[in-house]
Amino acid sequence: MNLQGRHALVTGGGRGIGRAVAAALRGAGATVTVLGRQEASLSETVAAGDATGYTVADVTDETSLGQAIAQAAKARGAIDVLVANAGGAESAPFPKADAALFRRMFELNTMGVVHAVHAVIDGMVARRSGRIVAIASIAGLKGYPYVSAYCAAKHAVVGLVRALAAETATTGVTVNAVCPGYTDTEMVRDGVDRIREKTGRSREEILAHMLEQAPIGRLIRPEEVAAAVLYLASPEAAAVTGTTLAVAGGEA
Repeated sequence: MNLQGRHALVTGGGRGIGRAVAAALRGAGATVTVLGRQEASLSETVAAGDATGYTVADVTDETSLGQAIAQAAKARGAIDVLVANAGGAESAPFPKADAALFRRMFELNTMGVVHAVHAVIDGMVARRSGRIVAIASIAGLKGYPYVSAYCAAKHAVVGLVRALAAETATTGVTVNAVCPGYTDTEMVRDGVDRIREKTGRSREEILAHMLEQAPIGRLIRPEEVAAAVLYLASPEAAAVTGTTLAVAGGEA
């Protein structure tokens, strides 16, 4: 999958799945810009050769995000591939999941995708070429207890992808979602630590419970998610749009 001459931008690209995606795209020859809030991790990603450059922005801030993406395009060329990866989860039983929690989850996980897509879609359509990949979650395809706001936000991302794909189907732009299961990232490790602090259960017990519904019986590797993104970003995936590709070890 040759992405020579393509400029890819990855939000949340300084760690976890985002960094693995950036490295995969870079390995395929793309010019890669990573975007996020933490300059240190973004700088380290570039220094390690996993990206070409970086820009600092918060995906929940539409204005600064748009400016950062425009600066990246000016520095390294128009955005050919957008990977909207930035996201996060908070947990609470539904009676304690107040409106503020739902708003935080939607602003980060849903509107962060919306803002990023708004920043690139017109140029892609005008050039009649582009790839948009949203990193949703298996929680965008099914429900989980105690993360109702996160599930709702990720379901919204899947709905957005399907609607936008239908809207752009004849333009040369494809829009897809990758839905990982529990992946070996800082977000999952932090979640395990919080559960351990609250319950006193061991890390092994917590992981075993988390993976009960995953036939593969292990955490997904970020590189496995990145491989799916690489395909959807490639010229070979020109006929694939509006799909949700689950990388979840058989969980459904």
